[in-house]
Amino acid sequence: MKKPQHQSLWRWICLRVLTLAIGSVVLIALCMWLRFVIQNLWILHHMPVSMREEFALLREQPALNLARFHQIVDERWGIRYSDPSIASSDWITVGVLVLTVIPFIVVLGLRAARPLSAQVSRLAAAAGSVARGEFSTRAEKVEKAPAELIQLTENFNAMTGQLERYDRELRASHVAMAHELRSPLTAAIGRLQGMIDGVFEPEPQQLNMVMKQLRHLSRLTDELHLLSLADAGQLQLTPVTLNLTDLLLERAAWLKPQAEAAGMAIEINPSRPYTCVGDPFRLAQVFTILMENALRYAAEGERLEVNVRKLAGGIEIAFRDFGPGVTAGFLPDMFERFTRAESSRARDSGGSGLGLSIARAICVAHGGTIRAILPDSGGLQISVFLPDA
Repeated sequence: MKKPQHQSLWRWICLRVLTLAIGSVVLIALCMWLRFVIQNLWILHHMPVSMREEFALLREQPALNLARFHQIVDERWGIRYSDPSIASSDWITVGVLVLTVIPFIVVLGLRAARPLSAQVSRLAAAAGSVARGEFSTRAEKVEKAPAELIQLTENFNAMTGQLERYDRELRASHVAMAHELRSPLTAAIGRLQGMIDGVFEPEPQQLNMVMKQLRHLSRLTDELHLLSLADAGQLQLTPVTLNLTDLLLERAAWLKPQAEAAGMAIEINPSRPYTCVGDPFRLAQVFTILMENALRYAAEGERLEVNVRKLAGGIEIAFRDFGPGVTAGFLPDMFERFTRAESSRARDSGGSGLGLSIARAICVAHGGTIRAILPDSGGLQISVFLPDA
């Protein structure tokens, strides 16, 4: 379907104003011309033939007999025909025409301005609804409105769509956050209350269970704090020139005991050193999250390949596992907070649901990107792109 073409605001206004102004002048002039034409035809038609022929000759050459020319005009058209007074019939006719045309100009002007007024009114009403927190509100477009207002309406609707999505995500995030924080806190309080009530002995095993929940709670608060800083654009980085190959090898060595326990091999495949400018601590955090994610969800694939390659404008680090992967419908939400591929996964095995959100926040802070794809041969591949300094 062809998109309707809209005029610019300047052209829209000029076209209507000039059309009304020129149209009014032309209409008055046309009416005056018709009045003279009809009057002349009427008078000439009732004029004797001999006088008509004489007047035709004098009209062509008035100097032949100027007195006779004016005599015929005064006799047939009236003594006041050429009266220069403002009370003459010509000026009266012009006045009548102006008074007649003004209502038409007003009606046509208001009708022409209606699309502009209607579009602004709809935008104002929609803005009022959004101000009251109704983020699902959309402003309807008026067909003949100026292009700038149509663009403003489209941008306004896109903005309210973003606000609606942010509001929905914020509400869902608050609910998930409360659930995630409440669970370890409730477990720790319950265990401590049991020891206070004498249900459990305050022995090291019980205290370690409480400490485990408190550590989990502390980790959650640290992760949420990091994401809050990232959302506010306040995530501090300490960029240095670093060797990505060494950093990946160091992270793989750190996670080797966990990989061996899971029966999974981590293969780092860069053929040479790759250097970039970034925060080594934060990038190490990203690599650890992605490797742990593969260990947690793709251990049955028994292998995690990490490939690094130079692309135009930056470096890509691809983490490719051979596990069960995820559904295609989960990919758009994969990096959102508190999301897990399977809602049935327990917190201990499924993590907090913040890891990939943190990885994305750190990549964005570096000016890079992170994305996930489903390879044709199965598994999952998450690729990090870090731009050149």
